[in-house]
Amino acid sequence: MRKINRTIDEKYKACPIRNVIEKFGDKWSLLVLYHLNERGTMRFNDLGRDMSDCSQKMLSQTLKRLEQIGLVARHVYPEVPPRVEYSITELGKSLMPHVIGLMEWATQNFENIVRNEGNL
Repeated sequence: MRKINRTIDEKYKACPIRNVIEKFGDKWSLLVLYHLNERGTMRFNDLGRDMSDCSQKMLSQTLKRLEQIGLVARHVYPEVPPRVEYSITELGKSLMPHVIGLMEWATQNFENIVRNEGNL
């Protein structure tokens, strides 16, 4: 296979949509944000129970990434054993109306999308 060398236009590298959505656009990030928004502060195991099809490793990676970009806050209590709680930040809360709108759209259009996918 031949490798094609292309120069990527600088405006695409700086595209806000690409750069922001790639940080939280996966299915686990949106679900974590949804649960924290709905239930408030949660511990890791509580999130894991709510998202039973997400592995502990993936949940841990997702929480770290969301914390790094400022959508989730992590609070460690100086206790033995340590207690860690996660909550959605103000920045995360500002994203939620858009996430909820996407979820509503997905619910309304799920059957059409699945049907259309079957026609490929």
